[in-house]
Amino acid sequence: MALKKILLVEDDETLAMGIKYALEQEAFLVEVATELESARKRIDEKDFDLILLDVMLPNGNGFQLCKEIRTYSDLPIIFLTARDEEVNIVMGLELGADDYITKPFKLKELVARIRANLRRIEGKKTVNRYLISGQIRLDIVNQKLMVEDAEQHLTPVEFRLLFALMDNAGRILTRDQLLGYVWNTESDFVDDNTLSVHIRKLREKIEDDPSKPEHILTVRGLGYRWRE
Repeated sequence: MALKKILLVEDDETLAMGIKYALEQEAFLVEVATELESARKRIDEKDFDLILLDVMLPNGNGFQLCKEIRTYSDLPIIFLTARDEEVNIVMGLELGADDYITKPFKLKELVARIRANLRRIEGKKTVNRYLISGQIRLDIVNQKLMVEDAEQHLTPVEFRLLFALMDNAGRILTRDQLLGYVWNTESDFVDDNTLSVHIRKLREKIEDDPSKPEHILTVRGLGYRWRE
């Protein structure tokens, strides 16, 4: 199996070399860029499996690069940030980042996040009629939901919402991202409570205890995440 190639964009050279060394011990191939232009050059010249992207860079910021990448690629992007204010996390996710991790972080947590996002993108490369998570099976072609071999009726909105969550398993989806997936309209035109109502109805159909969900998790202040 080919080793996964990671581009680390981090301006702190000491930290970057430490992360590079640690990830190489976990059998990843790692290249380092310390600013935007060198990162762009490496992305143009080589194929990477995932990007670790610092928010604050000497000649710009990671948000800018993330936005550029998302115009042509769904390459997994994980933000590395010492700025854990909610607004910055939400901004990164809305620009298309897959995940974030706040400095200082533990190596095991970083490796786990990397592997989870690599599994997600690998799963998308295989065209499949179904999305399956434990005893939950979503038939994409016929738009049917089976929970423990019992069919649960889905409205068109519920299907699109569930598909978005399951197709992005492990990834936090913000409110605006989900509204874009489900209603394909500006979020300002959809009542804020509408999404919560549909989430509640979905939980009633798939969760053993909707008041203590195991699959559709609320990430306070950010959005929702599907846990397999």
